[in-house]
Amino acid sequence: MSSHTNDFHHPTRHDTVKKMIQTPNLQLFPFERIHVEALLCNKSELAALLQVTVPDGWPHFPEAFSLSAHESPESNLLEADWQGYFFLHPKDRVLVGNGAFKGPPDDSGTIEIGYEIASEYWKRGLATEAVQGMMDYAFSHEEVRAVIAHTLAQRNASNRVLQKVGMKFIAEVNDPEEGKIWRWQIRRDEYHPA
Repeated sequence: MSSHTNDFHHPTRHDTVKKMIQTPNLQLFPFERIHVEALLCNKSELAALLQVTVPDGWPHFPEAFSLSAHESPESNLLEADWQGYFFLHPKDRVLVGNGAFKGPPDDSGTIEIGYEIASEYWKRGLATEAVQGMMDYAFSHEEVRAVIAHTLAQRNASNRVLQKVGMKFIAEVNDPEEGKIWRWQIRRDEYHPA
C-alpha cells in the first residue's frame, strides 16, 4: 500500500500478497475469494468488508464474479500478477467499478483486460483512468507485448475509453456467447504511460 493520504486499509486474509494499482483518483484493489463470497451473499456484506459504499447500479456483469465448485477456499481467483480488481474511489469511499486481466499473457505476450464502471459514475473519466492504470501495470511486465480488449460491435462509451488510452480497433470477431464483437489493441511500441 502506498502512503497516499487518501489510502484506507482493506482487511483481507492475504493482506499484502497481491498488488494494488494506484491511479490519481482510484485504487484498483485486488479482490480475493472472500470478496466474491461476500458479493454473492449480498452487496452490503461486500460494502462492510471493503468499508466503502457499493452502488445500486453495479455490477452490470455479475457473471464476472463466480466461484467454481472445485476451488478451495484458499485458492486465488487468478494468478497473482493477473487478477481482478475493485475500482475504489478513496476520497468518496465508494466502489465505482471493477476490472480484470483475463489470465496471464499468452505465448505471443498478449493479455486481455475487461472492465466496467457503475452507471452512477459514468462520464467522469474513471473508466479511462482505471484502464490506463491496468495498462500501465501490464506493460510494467517485460513479457507483455500487447494489451487487448473487446467491446460490443457498435459505437459506444467503451470504444471511446479504449481510444483515449491509445488502443486501436483491429478486427471484428465472432464470439460464441456475444456474437460479433470488436477487438481493440495497443502494442508495447505504441504505449505511452500516464
